[in-house]
Amino acid sequence: MQRDVLSLILGGGRGTRLYPLTMLRSKPAVPIGGKYRIIDIPISNCINSGCNRIYVLTQYLSVSLHRHISNTYKFDPFSRGFVEILAAQQTNEASDWYQGTADAVRQNVRYIHEDPCRDVLILSGDQLYRMDFQRLIATHHDSGADVTIAVLPVAAEQTPAFGIVKLDDAGRVTGFIEKPKQAALLEPYHTPTPWIEARGIRAQNRNYLASMGIYLFSREALFHLLNSAPLAADFGHEIFPRSIHSHKVQAYLFDGYWEDVGTVKSYHEANLALCHDSPPFDFHHPDGVIYTRMRYLPASRINAARLDHAVVSDGCVIGAGSTIEHCVLGVRTQIGVNVRLSNSVIIGADRYNTAAEKEDNERRGLPSYGIGAGSVIANAIIDKDARIGANVRIINQDKVADGEGKNFVIRDGIVVIPKAAVLLDGTVI
Repeated sequence: MQRDVLSLILGGGRGTRLYPLTMLRSKPAVPIGGKYRIIDIPISNCINSGCNRIYVLTQYLSVSLHRHISNTYKFDPFSRGFVEILAAQQTNEASDWYQGTADAVRQNVRYIHEDPCRDVLILSGDQLYRMDFQRLIATHHDSGADVTIAVLPVAAEQTPAFGIVKLDDAGRVTGFIEKPKQAALLEPYHTPTPWIEARGIRAQNRNYLASMGIYLFSREALFHLLNSAPLAADFGHEIFPRSIHSHKVQAYLFDGYWEDVGTVKSYHEANLALCHDSPPFDFHHPDGVIYTRMRYLPASRINAARLDHAVVSDGCVIGAGSTIEHCVLGVRTQIGVNVRLSNSVIIGADRYNTAAEKEDNERRGLPSYGIGAGSVIANAIIDKDARIGANVRIINQDKVADGEGKNFVIRDGIVVIPKAAVLLDGTVI
């Protein structure tokens, strides 16, 4: 089966809604869950489903993503598996950046032509979920579909963020509307509760079926839809509304955990949800682990500190008297004495300061990597390699919803300290 499916993971656009986490990296390269990157989710789902021939299509700020993939995913040569980068490039046929999801695939279509695959699995690179794609593939083949779209039941208030489908009794897509803003447009797409629950899913007032950005195309159908005039730039806005009249488009219903982590708020919430007693998503699960880069770091060291519902990654040091409540600490996080952290994501660091660097920083009045002694941080995201001085207060004391200042950005009331930012002793935000 694995030789029949070629997987394409779309590396995303500029990721403006996740700024400043995407100021120096692409959205799929953003760290998540302490030690992972977002791109690890779709790649791991593919590997766990036996689909180990994977291209990742990249464009913006892709160096960090390329480095992570090349250092992480290495296959036995006899397996014929691979994870390869297809970076946007000028060719004789195209000299522009990708204009949308369909255009990105079209500009790399020769790699599909060269492959013996029967079907092409197309995935988004910025979602948190676990799915066995073999079930999707089985639905696709059993129904004789040209295209199969994975869909998730959502409530009416969530529909403006999704493409919404209308189905017949057999699950065939008969209507598709992208991100409807008006209730009148949405009304024909209401799916009756008995129809949903007859398929083993509790509706719970979720009577609309949203596209998850997970698509399976038969090889010939994909070529036909990509090359049909006028050429489509995007799957959701153009190809799917058009394809339901010319091809058999089937829906695959999914009701597991799925989260789009494309905004600062959703990213913050998804990370902190990992701190719960029974987190909604588990990176190490019998149904398939999420893989990432091996770093060979030491075990974390906690010195007379108090931790309450915290996720602590490898190589961390937490100073005496510190309190960590409902936080995710990334690799190599260094926390001084008597620090108070709550409802925050600390992404960590790429390396440790040497003793000589620490001495030099102290002489110059600069903090080293990590959180300085006596600091208080609440409802925040501290990006990688940030240096937070002693007695710093990151508490959004003015209750700002959205704003920017020197070395910080506030989105939905969450304070984000950008990558490699330096906050001197006593700074208050």
